[in-house]
Order: sequence, then structure tokens, then C-alpha cells
Amino acid sequence: MFKNPFSFEGRIRRLEYGLSYIIYAIICIIPSILLEINESLVWIAIILYVPFVWFIIAQGAKRCHDRGNSGWYQLIPFYGLWMLFGDGEHGENEYGENPKGIGNTALNLEELGNN
Repeated sequence: MFKNPFSFEGRIRRLEYGLSYIIYAIICIIPSILLEINESLVWIAIILYVPFVWFIIAQGAKRCHDRGNSGWYQLIPFYGLWMLFGDGEHGENEYGENPKGIGNTALNLEELGNN
């Protein structure tokens, strides 16, 4: 989990996406507190926000890939809820293998058919 969190390539599961949002929400409180303490620290707050925003956009793109869509889909209003609660595509897609391992091989496809 959390392999290459700043990369836009690959796929991630719902759990990693949800944890990413929790981490993002908690960490973004720090620049807000800095701004409340002293408004002249605005540049420091902006510099701190940049990696956090990059992180959450990259994680969102990878979650879109798991759903079989381009990373640009995360710009659709309320699509974040669909990414959080919707299941990913089974098996390999153009963005990589299923992070759950379901459907990545012919053996897994046979196991799914037997259940």
C-alpha cells in the first residue's frame, strides 16, 4: 500500500484511496493553523499545500484507472464518491493489473466462475 503515492501511473484500491483522503484532510489542517497564527505566513502555507494537492490528485488518478477511466474523470462533480464506493475493474486493464489480484490470471478467472 502507498507505493509511489505521487505517481500518476497504476491502480489503487478503494481502501488506499479512502486513507489518502483522510491523510490529506488531516495534513491540510497544518497550513490552515499557520495562517490563523500569522497571516504573513501565507507563502509558507501555499508551499506546504502544493505537495498535498499533488498527492491527492495522483491518488485520484490511480483510483480512476482502477475503475477503467482516465484520471481526468476525477474532475466530474461527485465522481469522488463513485471512486470511493464503486468497485474496480476485474483483471488487468490498460492501466495495469488489478491491485486486489482478482482476475489477473486465467486461474483466477476460473476460480471466479466456480463460485
